[in-house]
Amino acid sequence: MCGRTFDGRTCRKRGSHLCVPRADHAQAFAEEICVHTKDRWARRPFILAEWQREEIVRPLFGEVRWDDEAAHYVRRYRIAWIEIARKNGKSELLAFVALYLLVGDGVEGAEIYGAAKDRAQAAKVFDVEARMVALSPVLSKRLVVKDHVKRIVDEKTSSFYEVIAADATGNLGHNPSGVIFDEVLTQPDGRLWDALRTGMGTRAEPLMVAATTAGDTGSAFAKAEHDECLKIQADPARAPHRFVYIRALSRDADPFDESLWHLANPALGDFLSVQSLRDEALEARNDPSKENSWRQFRCNQWVGQSHRWMPMHLYALCVGTATDSARWLREQHARKPAWGGLDLASKMDLTAWCVAVPDGIDGHPSLLWRFWLPEGALAFLDERNEGKFSRWVEQGWLRVTDGDVIDYESIYDDLAEDGALLRIADISYDEWSGEPARERIQKRTGAPMYPVQQTYRGMTPGMTEIMARTKARTWSHHGNPIASWCFDNVEVLHPPGDPDLLRPSKPERGKVGLRIDAVPAASMALAGLALRGTKAKKPNRMMVLG
Repeated sequence: MCGRTFDGRTCRKRGSHLCVPRADHAQAFAEEICVHTKDRWARRPFILAEWQREEIVRPLFGEVRWDDEAAHYVRRYRIAWIEIARKNGKSELLAFVALYLLVGDGVEGAEIYGAAKDRAQAAKVFDVEARMVALSPVLSKRLVVKDHVKRIVDEKTSSFYEVIAADATGNLGHNPSGVIFDEVLTQPDGRLWDALRTGMGTRAEPLMVAATTAGDTGSAFAKAEHDECLKIQADPARAPHRFVYIRALSRDADPFDESLWHLANPALGDFLSVQSLRDEALEARNDPSKENSWRQFRCNQWVGQSHRWMPMHLYALCVGTATDSARWLREQHARKPAWGGLDLASKMDLTAWCVAVPDGIDGHPSLLWRFWLPEGALAFLDERNEGKFSRWVEQGWLRVTDGDVIDYESIYDDLAEDGALLRIADISYDEWSGEPARERIQKRTGAPMYPVQQTYRGMTPGMTEIMARTKARTWSHHGNPIASWCFDNVEVLHPPGDPDLLRPSKPERGKVGLRIDAVPAASMALAGLALRGTKAKKPNRMMVLG
């Protein structure tokens, strides 16, 4: 029998279960001992919101399991991952958890550490704790706050809470019973996490609580933990010792649909202002540079780039005549003049080809793409994109070639087919990757080839043309799903001091599943159309842009 007693109630359950006295004890500590520290709630009891109480605090501290080594029941969870949008009360919730582990857990010699990227970040939670101690009639008598060293001491049990720097090699000697890990997304790697986690091995009921907002794909360690936690959330048996609480809008949800905001913001309408989110949403909708921050910090979505370029709500308005058949779309543009752009990737990755047809079926330029991928790369990209690539193969948007490297003959054949169907005026191509194939492509298509350097000056004309046409709604992408995915992924870079120049920043292909190849291919095609589409046809010649 569990046997835990609190407030006159004894738990008589056996096996893994929710121990009500334990859950009641944690809740009572929050609501009767702790207090709010800011604004109009300051000094009031820290009454937990329903989602904090029922979805985090009670299960986190109440779930128990039998431990054969200890010969008694212990907390089920040793690691907790809490991921919610910003300004949903993470800091005060973490402050309560830290103080509960320090005082409420009844552990002699407890060592609680507040960790983050640096001491300044970790001190944010400490400052809330220190203020909570100062304002609490009970805690202020029990604990000693040493602000100059960011330390809180419980002399009665020889326990302490301490902020530590994010230098894992300097923290291997700690023996934490509790760890508060704030904004894990800022961690450059997993060294500090591993150092503190392995240090908990001798404790009977250790608890590491990590709280964060969604990051971007550059947050490699945090993204890996996030992905693992999603799997645990779907299948708790995968890691029964890990508690996961993730609230976010799905990637395909409309980030500006107010009815969905509560999914990432459980405090909305409680202590988080709805009007403040409305104001931020309006700014993000009107300024593409702010949309990524809105998605990341308010919708709690892991974003594909740090500096978003394409306003996808405007991109969606450029669909034109939508179709689910790439072949039908090509046939509708048969015998029309076209300008090509080829982003010939490495032999083991995605290759994109785009033709810009000025006399498109919607009365303005249509962009038509082809994509190729070696069979050996399919599983890698599928695993990181929820099986999208296999679906695109089935739907006819993507051609997979046999083997681990791209079959260039397949590319030559498809380009020759387009050359016979369309009147391709010329082809712009990536000078670095396309030069070895230039002669074969030129021979098979009969079109002159123009190399384009993938530099700021080489890529700016086409990128600027795409954006101008997107804002004016004077081109059609016809709903090509791979192109839409690439445009949603793309980030752009600007050289220092010259914001008018830009180029797409390609993701690290071996580490992440994002690709943007449709964008440079489209950029080169539209640049070719803009530069040479209105000029009389000239003899075949080479021209280097850049």
